Amino acid sequence: MSKLEEIFKRIDTYRDEVIQIQANLTSRVALGPDNGGLGEHEKAGYVKELLKALGPEKLEELNAPDERARDGYRPNLIARWGDDRIDQTIWVLSHSDIVPPGDLSLWKSNPYKITVEGDRIIGRGVEDNQHGFISPYLALKAVLDSGKKLKKPVGLAIVADEETGSAYGLSYILENNGGLFKRDDLIIVPDGGNEDGTMIEVAEKTMLWVKFTVTGKQCHASTPNKGKNSLFGAAKLILALDELKRQFNISDKLFSPPVSTFESTKMEANVPNINTIPGKNSFFIDCRVLPQYGADNILAAIKGIASRVSDELDLEIKLETAYRQDATESTSPDASVVKALSAGIKRVTGRDGKPMGIGGGTVAAFFREAGFPAAVWSTVSETAHQPNEYCLISNILTDAKVFACLFMS
Repeated sequence: MSKLEEIFKRIDTYRDEVIQIQANLTSRVALGPDNGGLGEHEKAGYVKELLKALGPEKLEELNAPDERARDGYRPNLIARWGDDRIDQTIWVLSHSDIVPPGDLSLWKSNPYKITVEGDRIIGRGVEDNQHGFISPYLALKAVLDSGKKLKKPVGLAIVADEETGSAYGLSYILENNGGLFKRDDLIIVPDGGNEDGTMIEVAEKTMLWVKFTVTGKQCHASTPNKGKNSLFGAAKLILALDELKRQFNISDKLFSPPVSTFESTKMEANVPNINTIPGKNSFFIDCRVLPQYGADNILAAIKGIASRVSDELDLEIKLETAYRQDATESTSPDASVVKALSAGIKRVTGRDGKPMGIGGGTVAAFFREAGFPAAVWSTVSETAHQPNEYCLISNILTDAKVFACLFMS
């Protein structure tokens, strides 16, 4: 039996550990202040103990100041194993924070208490992004427990604030601990993928969120002539913004979906009663734009559409950029990290990895912006942010084997 086969056999025995770790992580609710919580402290504390048990050469907590959070900070964990005299480190970065469960009536069970149904584990955060921590963690555990030696140093980073912008997570680390990562490191972010584990994400679209506030004049619903209906104006504007799909219609096969997307999403509350015509309505549009288009061009087109609707209905329309993350230079399909992942995927599953671009945003964009060619990869059921979010135990164990290939090559 080869060293890798021995490690694979050990990973196959970790089903109970997957369930136990998922249960402990899910019950430690890690909501950031922007999502109604106090931060990731309880989950980070549990993860820190797991990391400590594997005897890292380096284990530190990089606390990002945030006065809204518990104890005034957001916890980021960095652990490293192996000979630090070797230049190239394999880094795997996951995030500890989650999104709220949303409408609880849509959940079959308590979102913060896992349910196991055969191969499936259900609970908020089990896929996004606890899967992304557990698989490399168990790969490392299997290597170390088997007494084998890592071929390269391995680093695990577990960061805060991924779900609401990363200002207190990876962005903080890159700004304040610039020497932690090196240009030749292999950096993997297991926070996206597809169901067969073949997608290696190397590029992301520009992410642009715009808030619209439509202001008219509130009045009684029985006398609409005395007011200006902001809800009607918002509806009219939402329909008009569909023009963006036709105006920015380039298709790029690297990405899935292959086109830019423009979707109206959140609508804020207006009046509390039925018989009042609202005088103010606010809603948001989520734009995921191919790198061929600049965000400024999109904003200019949006302003033009809003101005036209404003003039037509005699309403005031105010625009705010709620969030903007411009597309960065893509990771080359020939980058070392892509080749290493492709080899691991082939060795474990027999499938060919495929470099691709996505519309969703990940922290890999911050790595790429800083000049580090990161890749995003995992085998997922694509249930992130959904009610009854779930992951497959078999996928976690398969991914652990792929990571083991990287750690041993």
